[in-house]
Amino acid sequence: MKTKEIQELIDFITQSGLEEVHIETEAIKIHVKRSNAMPQQVASLSPNGLSSPTQVAPILQENRLATNYITIKSPMIGTFYRSPSPEETPFVKEGDAVAKGTKLCIIEAMKLYNEIESEVTGKIIQILVDDISPVEYDQPLFLVEPVTG
Repeated sequence: MKTKEIQELIDFITQSGLEEVHIETEAIKIHVKRSNAMPQQVASLSPNGLSSPTQVAPILQENRLATNYITIKSPMIGTFYRSPSPEETPFVKEGDAVAKGTKLCIIEAMKLYNEIESEVTGKIIQILVDDISPVEYDQPLFLVEPVTG
């Protein structure tokens, strides 16, 4: 089962209102359970007995606690890279102005390198993840101050 299929399954379960779903095949085990204590859900993916928790929520969300900043979140589970290779400079750094569609980072998932682009035009206020770090689905990556006007 591919990451996108898992994300679609989680989205379907969220929309359907089910409290808990368990799917098991020879190759993969998936258990999704809605938590009543928190507004987000936690899912675990267990290929060959290994588990890795995942949180589900919108990919791009306004952070109302920090004025009008936008939080750009990870669309998948993987490894976060700030630059295309270790020898090259990062795609962006804190304080950089970015346009909608500007490459911000790469997330490597199952040997596939996915370029993550800015959803808004604005200024990078904070990079929330260290280079070459594992990231979860929906984990905040960047805090962006959008350009108004």
